Amino acid sequence: MNTILQTPTNNLQSSIDFYSKLGFTVLSKKSPTIVSDRKVFIEINDDRFARAGVKMYRSDWSAVINKLEQHTSLIQIDNGYVLNDGNGVWVYLIEEESPYDFKAAEASTSALGSAAGISLESIGIEQSITIWELLGFSKTMGNLDQGWISFENDDKVALSIMKANVCPHLFFNPSLSYFNGGKNEKIIANIRKLNIPITEEITHFNAEGIVDNIIIRDPGGLGFFIFND
Repeated sequence: MNTILQTPTNNLQSSIDFYSKLGFTVLSKKSPTIVSDRKVFIEINDDRFARAGVKMYRSDWSAVINKLEQHTSLIQIDNGYVLNDGNGVWVYLIEEESPYDFKAAEASTSALGSAAGISLESIGIEQSITIWELLGFSKTMGNLDQGWISFENDDKVALSIMKANVCPHLFFNPSLSYFNGGKNEKIIANIRKLNIPITEEITHFNAEGIVDNIIIRDPGGLGFFIFND
């Protein structure tokens, strides 16, 4: 696994407590701080320059840097590069081996249900597609006419990009999606019992006005869509 999410924090223990309460596995508490839920891996970074985004590890990114520079802004950092994916998401291209042995567990441990991958919203979806394809993601389903497209890379990390004005709810770039089918109302009830703050209660997709989808955020602002499907 060479593709993970990064979330910033101004209080490392507060973020660890948030994920622990939700049932994430704390793989490492220091340098780097890593939590996981099956194939979801998140680095909690308390560096004041850290931003929410996607972090990808490879020994050498030079083969794609020139191509990426033709489509987006990109800056060099001490151990690699940072670019904008075209919709505001920071992508860290780290030129070193992964600092942790990221191995997906057989089952999810969190209270959020079934992880469905990273979700992004883009005001320029064609540009976003080009950039993510250069980063090694290939289309798996969806199309522009539907308003969304899903991709996957060699790490089996799923990524969905939504066109602007398709999602009738708050959207935080990037977010993680969890799709739970008919189990979502029970999962939402359990999240309430855990006293996890809910950023938005969504009734838009329910004819009876029932809250069957919610959005939460971690202390650093990383979003989580807890949806029926």
